[in-house]
Amino acid sequence: MFYEKKVMNANKALFTSIELGTYTLPNRIIMPAMTRNRTGGHGIPSELNAEYYAQRATAGLIVTEGTYPHPTSRAYTGQPGIYTDEQVAGWRLVTDAVHQASGRIFLQIHHAGRISHPSLLPNGILPVAPSAVRPKGEVHTPFGKDEYQTPRALELHEIPQVVEMFRNATERAVEAGFDGVELHGANGYLPHSFLSSLTNLRTDEYGGSVENRSRFFLEVVKAMISVRGGQYVGVKVSPWKFLPHDIEETDTQAIYPYLAQQLSDLNLAYLHIQLPMVTFGNQPDAPFDLAKLIRPHFKGTMMVDGSLDKETAHARLESGDADLIAFGRAFLANPDLPQRLRLNTSLNEVDYNTFYTLGVKGYTDYPTLQLANQ
Repeated sequence: MFYEKKVMNANKALFTSIELGTYTLPNRIIMPAMTRNRTGGHGIPSELNAEYYAQRATAGLIVTEGTYPHPTSRAYTGQPGIYTDEQVAGWRLVTDAVHQASGRIFLQIHHAGRISHPSLLPNGILPVAPSAVRPKGEVHTPFGKDEYQTPRALELHEIPQVVEMFRNATERAVEAGFDGVELHGANGYLPHSFLSSLTNLRTDEYGGSVENRSRFFLEVVKAMISVRGGQYVGVKVSPWKFLPHDIEETDTQAIYPYLAQQLSDLNLAYLHIQLPMVTFGNQPDAPFDLAKLIRPHFKGTMMVDGSLDKETAHARLESGDADLIAFGRAFLANPDLPQRLRLNTSLNEVDYNTFYTLGVKGYTDYPTLQLANQ
């Protein structure tokens, strides 16, 4: 009886509608950005990508995989872009398919920064970063694995040009029919690397103090907002040590409340907090709860994820730490995840071997409840 009551309450919380900008989400179950690497060498989405996202349109909101805004910002082979007419047309296939299925979809804008490689960039140029600090580890290139290279530190006069990439990408997202955009400000990529004092060694106005290290991040968000307003823009953050991208922070409890407070005044669609998550069986340590740290400093809609199950998701909603819950890999393997959660049925197991491969296997072939019962 107690278990049945918990399930009923969890359903009530997860399936309560919520206003997000100009949209009413039918539930609070969000499909967050997940790298899938299935758009080929030119980063152009296809009908296959449209099918994948449309299958998951019962989410309250879909956020696409990280999409690079400029040829100099790519992180992976097979990653989608959003700077050419062909890429915009490919994404239009996706947004049309999701909207026809009554879904809502945001584009995640993602600049790799130092988490890239010359073989992925035009003319073999070096990746850029706030400072020339080389990541440890290896990256997948078109020619196999290779060590990360030491990035080139951005010159001061170049920073406005990089900020402009994010504004242009937001304009392109409007052309492609997206309902909004999300800044990827986590996982060691360019905006995150400006925040960390271990990857940002600058001595100008973009380095040193908490305010200075937050400057680039906030300039990017404001540039994105300038296109259609704050309600068109979400922001994702996560301070935790992220492997294999070799980034951590020394003053998390100072920089994130400051950043959240600055973002709170911008009337964003949401702030997405990525908690420590299980990565291929490993659970990173978390010295404190970031959602609880940030909540008093951010007055808008907050999204939380981090390998949550249904009951812990409900607890987050009930406590007020979150307004939306992102389920990540559960959505990857279960296109009908909201229905499964509503009915409290079993979930498909994730096939880790097909995360980044080509074709339909592990992408659009996960069975729905209807197919599984046939």
